[in-house]
Amino acid sequence: MGEILTSAQMRAKEKRVMQAGEVTGLGLMERAGQGVLDETFREFPDLDKCKAHAVVLCGPGNNGGDGFVIARGLFERGWQVEVFFWGKAEKLSDDARQMHDAWAALGPIHSMTPQSAGQGERPTLLFDAMFGIGISRPIPIECALSFHAVCDRASGDKKVICIAVDCPSGVDVDTGATLLSDDPSRIKGDTDPRKIAERTDLCVTFHAPKLGHCLAQLGRHPVAVVDIGLDAEPADAVIPPDGVTHSIPPLAPETWLKEVTGLGRGGHKYTRGHALILAGGVGKGGAGRMAARAALRAGAGLVTLGVPSEALAENAAQLNAIMLTEISSAKDVSQALEDTRLSSVCLGPGLGVGIETRDRVLAVLQATASDGRRAVLDADALSSFADAPEVLFEACHENVVITPHEGEFARLFPDLAEKVRIPDPSKQGLGKVEATKLAAERLGATVLLKGEATVLADQRGASAIHSALYHRAVPWLGTAGAGDVLAGIIAGLTAHLMAATSAMIDLAAAAVWLHAQAARSFGPGLIAEDLPEQLPNVFRECGF
Repeated sequence: MGEILTSAQMRAKEKRVMQAGEVTGLGLMERAGQGVLDETFREFPDLDKCKAHAVVLCGPGNNGGDGFVIARGLFERGWQVEVFFWGKAEKLSDDARQMHDAWAALGPIHSMTPQSAGQGERPTLLFDAMFGIGISRPIPIECALSFHAVCDRASGDKKVICIAVDCPSGVDVDTGATLLSDDPSRIKGDTDPRKIAERTDLCVTFHAPKLGHCLAQLGRHPVAVVDIGLDAEPADAVIPPDGVTHSIPPLAPETWLKEVTGLGRGGHKYTRGHALILAGGVGKGGAGRMAARAALRAGAGLVTLGVPSEALAENAAQLNAIMLTEISSAKDVSQALEDTRLSSVCLGPGLGVGIETRDRVLAVLQATASDGRRAVLDADALSSFADAPEVLFEACHENVVITPHEGEFARLFPDLAEKVRIPDPSKQGLGKVEATKLAAERLGATVLLKGEATVLADQRGASAIHSALYHRAVPWLGTAGAGDVLAGIIAGLTAHLMAATSAMIDLAAAAVWLHAQAARSFGPGLIAEDLPEQLPNVFRECGF
């Protein structure tokens, strides 16, 4: 799978490669600047047909060095180039200083102030090379105001195309948060530093995306990744617990799905596994039925819906391929799971919040703790432990996955949630990935934290992100019951006996991808019942 790096991991990688003598800092900077230009003209091909006007804003670090390379490249193309610099040349790194001096031999370097940056004709392109991936503090207000001053120059009628070098200035790429300025009192209207990301048309980063690129939408176009000569990691079929977060999907989803899930390998209904879905009482069975149908569509050979006795008739009237059994208590759950052919259990959707649900969860976890069978806990199965999360933590094991949305996550992990959803962006938080990893460690199982950017982590330290942003956005997936379907897909995939050696995080990741892909296959107007019915189309597209 593709790696997603923190700023520290990226810097360590650069340092290692340079220490090995495989590349120099100057070489990396030249490739980075040229890569930004290549991606800019690839994304906006009409620009290459004209000799236009650009402004480059350069900061005091190596990001500014990349900006000086960009300015030189544009100049060599025949463009009119203005360069504004924040900082002092003598304080630049040796590499950035060389790039500074190389540009100085070609054109002037203006001090970056909003007054100077706001003069002249509005440019065609504005390159934001002020602050890159390493910043985790508020940016100088002068820099933010200068950026907006260029965009809002009075002369000229064209819209400025804004290109971010590595990331929009002021974004913490480890969390995706946009930071306040060092002087909020000077912010007026759209001059907020957090608006820099909103005005960005294209962000070009290097070697690999960073966490923030996948957790938040940082511009109007997908983030472009440029190869600058660092050693590429292999695209593994599974998510390794190597401390690096990985992206979902990998480059070849069909190969990955076959490797992880066992789909497409044949077998009979029992080798494809038997999933048990526990559902609610009278009038509350819809969520469980959707989860059950999703499990069957996802490849489980058999699916049984377990409901209280009074709900049997209601469910029998609506089920055909899905079997039905009476489960009215935790004792019934334990007795049902004495049948070892039941290979996975899903509970939570529509089950109700309370002590009865808590007891059923504990019965499932006890029955599956030592025999390798899988359990999926969602919705009410999680909220039932809000007042005693430690009871759930104690009972969980490595073959469990929980699938909370942010509210359910906060009920189980209030301390972690508080550090993720911080009201003041200028303060440091954990970030969604780190919080999910800590939650998984505490739980001793896999955590799937849902959202536009869904984050997964397991007890070994493996982590992954499915980012439904930019061209992969599926806003119509925010519909009642969609989470129940996701839980069912996980149950169906984990039931498959040929997937018994796959880690829970890999199967959950496959389910997240299939869930979103099914939503894309249907399109706007989607309701949760549509999702399982789109899975056959997705499987056909993958070559099954």
